[in-house]
Amino acid sequence: MGSNDSSSLPALATNPKFVFFTDFDGTITQQDSNDFMTDTLGFGPALRKKGNESVLFGHRDFRDSFSEMLDSISTPFDQCIETLLKNITLDPGFKEFFHWAKEINMPIVILSGGMEPVIRALLAHFLGKEEADSLQIVSNQVAVRPGKKSLNEEGGWMITYHDDSGFGHDKSLEIRPYANLPADQRPVLFYAGDGVSDLSAAKETDLLFAKAGKDLITYCEKENVPFTTFHDFTEILAVVKDIVAGKVTVKEAAVGRK
Repeated sequence: MGSNDSSSLPALATNPKFVFFTDFDGTITQQDSNDFMTDTLGFGPALRKKGNESVLFGHRDFRDSFSEMLDSISTPFDQCIETLLKNITLDPGFKEFFHWAKEINMPIVILSGGMEPVIRALLAHFLGKEEADSLQIVSNQVAVRPGKKSLNEEGGWMITYHDDSGFGHDKSLEIRPYANLPADQRPVLFYAGDGVSDLSAAKETDLLFAKAGKDLITYCEKENVPFTTFHDFTEILAVVKDIVAGKVTVKEAAVGRK
């Protein structure tokens, strides 16, 4: 998706004035599904947090750290999904935000460092399959591990990355063609995220929503990236409504840590 031809940019199909890009884990959901699996089925929270810190401070690539996390989980894939459906919950404001975005023709594009089959299973559970299928998701995939016959056997699955970057999925590459459109074609671009997989996307949109108390805020302050914080999607909805109504500009909304 390196072209600026609008036909290659799915979110422009309905000529929207606004496009909302968002992370999934810990942003649309209240917990991170990959962290949850690692903490409960894999090598545990201490090693996971150590890996996250090394990525945040530039000592390691996200891709390597994330692979290490997921490789520590040997539980069959279908059982992982089952566990997540019982334990992961939706952000309390997302459903209302999702329906309002549809009403005003604002596409929501999920850019995730996680795995698409996990995201689709959770969204179908939260929103219903038809609504979940309407969302564009750009993420990593899952494959049968070499030497195994099925995802659903012990140690049977592994992540396969979206691209060759150190992120595994460099979210900025998805957003940049929209950002580079001529002014008369370019919608206002939003992004919401919370953690280390969002670092590449943080500088690419007009307004960044960074989740309160999470790693993305640390990065934004270190790199002087304008942002505003949120606790859940009810706050995002209020701000985006004001911007759409012309009550506030994206620049005025980027108030930093609240």
